[in-house]
Amino acid sequence: MKFSKALGWGLVALAAIGTGAAWADHRHGHGGVRFGVYVGPPYWGPFVYPPAFYYPPVVIERAPPPVYIEQSPPPVAAPAPTSYWYYCAASRAYYPYVNECPGGWMKVLPQPPAQP
Repeated sequence: MKFSKALGWGLVALAAIGTGAAWADHRHGHGGVRFGVYVGPPYWGPFVYPPAFYYPPVVIERAPPPVYIEQSPPPVAAPAPTSYWYYCAASRAYYPYVNECPGGWMKVLPQPPAQP
């Protein structure tokens, strides 16, 4: 048992010496075998970062510019055409019942007939 323990330590020391010399110039002297106590989860190979969480791109939709529709002004009600009745005072009758009036025609606004 002592032989295996001594052999084990000898191999570790030989490995440290041989490996240190082999890696002495590795990356400008920054390499080598390191001994120490590691506390944490097992470590195999290069550290792998968890996949980065990417936020979806922010899309800003701008409102379209307002559309103005020019409307024509509401039609103005044209005044009702004033039609006149023509009255002949000499014959006491209206045109078209009398075709000629010796004293001249008088313009009269039409009047609705009286309700009985």
